[in-house]
Parts: sequence; structure tokens; C-alpha cells
Amino acid sequence: MPEKEARKEREKEKWIEIVVSAPPQLIEALSNFMTEAGAKGVFQEDTFDEASPNDLDVPAEREELKAYIASGSAGEKKIAALGKYMESLSEIFPDLEKPSFKSRLIEEADWGEQWKQYFKPLRLTKNIVIKPTWERYTPQHRDIVVEIDPGMAFGTGQHPSTRMCLEAIEDILLKDRSIRKWRVLDVGTGTGILGISCAKLGAESVVGADIDPKAVEIARKNVLINGVEDRVRIVNRDVRKMKGTFDLIVANLTAETLLKIKSHLFSLTDPGRYLVISGIIEQNGRTIEEAFSVENMSLQKTIREKEWLCCVYKKGDKV
Repeated sequence: MPEKEARKEREKEKWIEIVVSAPPQLIEALSNFMTEAGAKGVFQEDTFDEASPNDLDVPAEREELKAYIASGSAGEKKIAALGKYMESLSEIFPDLEKPSFKSRLIEEADWGEQWKQYFKPLRLTKNIVIKPTWERYTPQHRDIVVEIDPGMAFGTGQHPSTRMCLEAIEDILLKDRSIRKWRVLDVGTGTGILGISCAKLGAESVVGADIDPKAVEIARKNVLINGVEDRVRIVNRDVRKMKGTFDLIVANLTAETLLKIKSHLFSLTDPGRYLVISGIIEQNGRTIEEAFSVENMSLQKTIREKEWLCCVYKKGDKV
């Protein structure tokens, strides 16, 4: 038994924690770069100088950005790419102080305590509040509270792409009364935030799909925590192997992945129904719009936050 436990200890997944320090003007660019590179849990932590004479917090000249990437050769390549990107930023903005970063190896068991420092209850839309399981929150008025334990899936709703998705699906589910029994597909469900929110907004059936077994495990636990297991089913499946049609599909991924699965998303969207895509950096917006504004799909709305885009499409009715 001791030998078996020791083997389990050795097999714990290891992650590299990266802490970036940079002038505020470069933080957004660095955040975008790390997200596109596949880093998880990318979030910004504001820092402040000592109190001013008026006892007001004064933003520091540098801000911190934290992110996590899986260890190994792929992780080392991402770190090297980050270093090169920082060098290029310094050349483009020679008047700004050069960004820097430090990294350290952590084990999966350390993650829970690391994340809890930064994950607090968040109001992400008019109605939806995301709350970590370890925090208290008293609902107000029509609050829809979604409880999340992110584990190693990292999704907590802090990223603009998630907030915009929630804004889009809230608007669709609460305003379109023509559909009485919503069938929803959440592609790349992660911790299950979007799928669970759809169920709490009134969707009758939700499928959350993810190719990462760890994300599927965590999403299933979050479904139980929120008491929506009668309406939400989490599957470990590639969307390209799925069949059937849905009234609402939400895919918060990267532009590259969205382009790869575009035709499958079209085929799974029922005529007259909705497709919400997010995780799109503004510079990729035109490419995505040109690729998705075909095959009877019309762009209904574009939501913007900082340098991120979320697009709402509606599929035309059958002729």
C-alpha cells in the first residue's frame, strides 16, 4: 500500500505557474498572447503603490498577470515563446519598461489553495453570479447563482470571452419566447459554467461536451453541486462526432479551433436557431466573420470587451 500511494504521488499532474510583470499598457497584449498559446487560468492582479498623501490607492507602474501551463516539453516551448514575444514588445514600445516573468513548478494538489486567493463571487451579467463553493453569497432580487469548484479545469468566468457568452445566452434564453423547450449544446464546456447557466436560465436539456477527461470530471461535479443533473449531461466527446440538432449552441474556444469545427457547428444548429461563438481576439474578427457568415448563417450581434469578441449567429429557416 505505501508503494502504491507513493506511485500516485509521483503521478500527480504538474503545472508551471507563470507570473508576468509589465507596464499596464502591455498587460492586455500579454494576456491575449498567453491565452492563444493555450495557457490556463490567465488572470490579472492589480498592484498598488503605497498610499498617496490623500490616502488613495495609486496604481503601480507595473501590473501582474498570472497563468498556468502544463509542464513538460510543450510547456517549455510556450515559456520560450513568451520570452521572445516580450522581446518583440520591447522593440515595438521602447519607451515602456521591459516586461519580465518568473515561473515555478506546482503540483495539482497545490492548485486549490493557489486559486482560492483570486476567485471570489462575480456578477457577470444582470442576473448571473458565479460563486466559488468555498465563498458565501446572499442572492439579491432575481440573482441566478452558479456555484463552481474549478479544480484543474481553470474556468471561473473571469475571462472576457466567458462573460460575453453569458451575456449572449442570457439575452437569447430570456427574450426569445418562440422556443418553449430549449435544447442547448455547450462545446468545450470546461468547468460547466455556460451549460449550467443555461439550465438555470430555463433550458430544458443541455449537453456539455469536452475532449479533456479532467474537465468532464470537474464539470460533472459542478452539475451536481448546482442541482441541475436532471437537465445537464456532460460527455467526453469531440463535437465532430456528435449528431442531432440544437436550439442554441455556445462555443467558447479559440479562433483556430472554431474554424476547424465550423461545418459541424452549422450542421448541429437547427434552422431558425442560434450559434454563439467566443474566444475571438479582435485581430481575428474579420476572418471569423467571413468564415461564419455563410451557409444560411446571419450575424445577429457582436459583443466586445477589451480586445475580445463574441458573435451571435442565427441560422435561416428551411426554404
